[in-house]
Amino acid sequence: MRSTSIATALAVVLGSAALSVGAAGTASAVPVTIGSNAGIVVDAALGRVFVGNDTDDSVVAADYNGNRVDSVSGIDGVFDLALSDDGATLYAAARVSHEIVALDAATLEVKARYPVTTSIGPLYLEVAAGKVWFTYQNGDGKADLGSVDPALDPAGGDPVALGLFPQDQDHSLIAGAARLDTDPSEPGLLAFGASDYYSGDGIKDLMAVLDVSGAAPRLTAWRGDDHPMYHVNDIDLVPGTAQVLVDGTERHAHADGGFSAAGSYPSGRSADIAPNGLVAQWDEEKVAVYRPDTTVPVRTYAGYVADAAWAPDSSRLFALVSAPAGYQLRVLTDPALSVPALTVAAPASAPRAKRLTVTGKLTASVPFPAGTRLAVTRTDLESPNGKALAAVTVGADGTYSFADTPPAGGTVTYKVSFAGDAGHTAATGSDKVAVSRAATGLSLNNNGKLYDYGTDVKFTAHLGTTYKNRSVRLYADPFGADKPKKLVKTGKVDSHGNIAAWVDMARDTAVTAVFDGDARYSPKTVKATAYARVRVSTAVSKHYRTAKIGSTSYYWFHKNTDPVLTTSMTYYQGRKYRLDLQVYYQGRWYTTDAEYFALGSNGRSAVRLGAPGESGIRARMRSVYVNGSSGDTVNSTTYGAWKYLYFSN
Repeated sequence: MRSTSIATALAVVLGSAALSVGAAGTASAVPVTIGSNAGIVVDAALGRVFVGNDTDDSVVAADYNGNRVDSVSGIDGVFDLALSDDGATLYAAARVSHEIVALDAATLEVKARYPVTTSIGPLYLEVAAGKVWFTYQNGDGKADLGSVDPALDPAGGDPVALGLFPQDQDHSLIAGAARLDTDPSEPGLLAFGASDYYSGDGIKDLMAVLDVSGAAPRLTAWRGDDHPMYHVNDIDLVPGTAQVLVDGTERHAHADGGFSAAGSYPSGRSADIAPNGLVAQWDEEKVAVYRPDTTVPVRTYAGYVADAAWAPDSSRLFALVSAPAGYQLRVLTDPALSVPALTVAAPASAPRAKRLTVTGKLTASVPFPAGTRLAVTRTDLESPNGKALAAVTVGADGTYSFADTPPAGGTVTYKVSFAGDAGHTAATGSDKVAVSRAATGLSLNNNGKLYDYGTDVKFTAHLGTTYKNRSVRLYADPFGADKPKKLVKTGKVDSHGNIAAWVDMARDTAVTAVFDGDARYSPKTVKATAYARVRVSTAVSKHYRTAKIGSTSYYWFHKNTDPVLTTSMTYYQGRKYRLDLQVYYQGRWYTTDAEYFALGSNGRSAVRLGAPGESGIRARMRSVYVNGSSGDTVNSTTYGAWKYLYFSN
């Protein structure tokens, strides 16, 4: 019979997002994935995040953990999203069907559709002063500003108004659809940034701030030819100050009808500004969060981001991050807190009960207050749950050090923790030290001894000096893959240091004694291998009598009778036995044949020996198990007793 072993290899590929993720949600939660970005807005009243998906003309609703909760389709060419001031209505710009669709934010049911008669758009949306403001382009490529007044009854007048960019400037020069932005702290203002502004010396950009609180939009600041920027990709009103942020990088103050440079952040592509002034700036590689008017980010998240939006309470940032299927909504938590790096460096090894020194450093993009303290815990065999050591103070350069004398040997772990503060998240670091332990004696008897099949053998382990642990485990591992290693005894040694277990020697067996060590003495394992013969016997049949020749008993056969020899042997899968045949001649035994025969699954096998055809012949036969040659190696070579045969007339 053949034996087949099956090895199963399991490879698990876990794709991890590059950005930090918020709470995990339920086991059945499904993250939001879209094919093409078409706007993102956050509804604080409902605790929802709305994302436009231009790939399938849908708007998807997610919870604050980034998991899908609802969706609506049929927004033909969805391009951008905006929320009413009370968060009850979600507006979607449908550029292909040329309409603005009003959705119930709680149910995503369509409340109204507002047709916009233009060639391209509506495109970008914002809500200010109770109206929905949008940009679009006409058939000649010129861009402009429009609005929807949801309070107007279509039966009494068209709620959609076009061509609203103030006429006191040459708005006919606006050639690219403008980006828009509003600020809840200044509800009557609308930022306007257009690419592709035509002037006498080429294509430039236009920036404006409009007061839309009155009957018609009014310019409060304008910039054209005199300050070219070339391609406005994003514009944001800066809360709490009369500034705009362009492309997430350049800040411009708007006063006296114009703009003036007011500082910058490191280079970016787009941004969103939280109500508390935090700036989330992103480009093709990362999202960086800045405090107002700073140049070092509070924290950075790696990954390509298509769009992002702050929660209204500034507690988290929602980002559309590049994923294999397009973009996935991710929740970036604690965006206002700097993430420290905490290093711990301990010696690789050290002697027990000797003083050692641990050093490290705490660093972050935001400085730490003077006197910042770190908690220190030592974990070892004496304190497996950890023992608190004296707290350590961080120096002005972020470094720290402390000394300790480890009382226990083995692996000692020093864990250093920063609890976090108003400007930083918590941080933890650790390092391990291999602390020396003394060696102890451990011995096991019966190594190399050979026993008859089925003998009960007492294996005794002796343990030398230790600190506290006086326990030893004894394992028996019979040869052969079908018999697993088995724990046969565990417990404390006696007053002489001994512990014993009985083992049934049915096979060659490796017995192992294991001492796990303690705080002062190293673990130790010893092994003794004892060997077991097989049980073997041979029965003879077809003889007509038994009688002695000399002092040896023989089975007597007629010279033309075929003897049958039946071997009984301890069975093992695929086992064979060797049958040895010798003939007596002139005072000596001569080997004439040695042949292997398969053993039946019942442990028996019969072999017929041919008749010699002449008398006076003496022969003997025996059955032999040969380790290796008999098809397995689970027992030691065993010779059966000789069976003597005599052939007469």
